[in-house]
Amino acid sequence: MKLELFIGTTCPYCHMVQKEIEKEGRTDIEFCNIDTSDAHMKRLVEVGGKEQIPCLFIDGKPLYESRDIVKWLRANPQS
Repeated sequence: MKLELFIGTTCPYCHMVQKEIEKEGRTDIEFCNIDTSDAHMKRLVEVGGKEQIPCLFIDGKPLYESRDIVKWLRANPQS
């Protein structure tokens, strides 16, 4: 399963998701910062359809809303 988390540098909701990832000790998620990479921003919009962050791509399918992302992470621990 490929996991990519699209985040922004100053987004508090992104920080909440990142803290959950750190707490769980996950190493299976690629971070894609839209503030530091135009390519990440372009892909977020092209694939996800909007500029909303945080956004977790799960095998290329977007999941929005920080609480939904945290809920998904807890229900799908790293194997």
